[in-house]
Amino acid sequence: MMLARVADSLYWIGRYIERAEHFARLSEVMLSTVVDQTDSARQAASIVLRAMGEDEVDPDAALSYPIGAVRNITLDREEPGSILSSLAAARENARQVRDQITTETWERLNLLYLRITAPDAESWFLQNPTGYLSEIIADLHLFKGAADATMSHGEGWRFLALGVYLERAQLIARLLDVCFGDAAGGYLLNEHFAQLSVLRMACALEPYLRVYGAEIEQRHMINFMLFDSDYPRSIRFCSARIEEHLTALSGRIEPLEGPKPERLAGRLAARVEFADYDEIAEHGARAYLANVVAECARIHEAIYETFVAYPLEERLPA
Repeated sequence: MMLARVADSLYWIGRYIERAEHFARLSEVMLSTVVDQTDSARQAASIVLRAMGEDEVDPDAALSYPIGAVRNITLDREEPGSILSSLAAARENARQVRDQITTETWERLNLLYLRITAPDAESWFLQNPTGYLSEIIADLHLFKGAADATMSHGEGWRFLALGVYLERAQLIARLLDVCFGDAAGGYLLNEHFAQLSVLRMACALEPYLRVYGAEIEQRHMINFMLFDSDYPRSIRFCSARIEEHLTALSGRIEPLEGPKPERLAGRLAARVEFADYDEIAEHGARAYLANVVAECARIHEAIYETFVAYPLEERLPA
């Protein structure tokens, strides 16, 4: 069985890496959409800010000086949710478990960290902010590819992947809630530009078009980002991977009292697999998505109780 502190570090590497990539993509979309200075651009900026939890930031202010808003999201060392802070936390966790990850994985993360914390990082960003964010996203893809291709697919790799998919499920649920929840206002129903922007925020535009063609509708967007079994950022895909990794990890330890993380994950996976758009339309998207987020939070708590913060005497041999 893997040491609790090692499992914890690998799990949080996955979460921080996924968070950094998601925020980088949202920021990149916002920069490219606000160029037009239209109502559609303002709506896209509002979606990005709310999806990041920056509800107090005025979309009009972000629209008037988008580079300043994105600069804070990207490079602010004092902001816990910034891309830099997420990468710094991921790198520190990786440093603590350097012997558990491969050289290729460590070097990719370390090089990205050194570049984003370099003295001239801000000048590079200001010269070409969209390109700067695109490079961050590309490097994070390379990190995930290196981890998948060079790490043994045992406990360590599973904890890292578990963190990625649990974080992704929560972030996509938050994005969908901002767009289609009760507080969204329904503007996405008739705003084609904003719909395209949302699909780009979830890295879903091309996969969506291959399934539904050029017909972009709220029903299809919800179906795709929630229930598509092949799209790797859908809630259904993520919940299936969470269940898969937790089932494999739980088989390596003695069961404890309390909620079983693999059972909670299985419940979420089944709920998403057998739901459909009509159910959401009947009960409201906000309630459904809030339940997904709450289920993910319970899974996270159960992971900690089972693999990290368990009583020591319960793991000692009799």
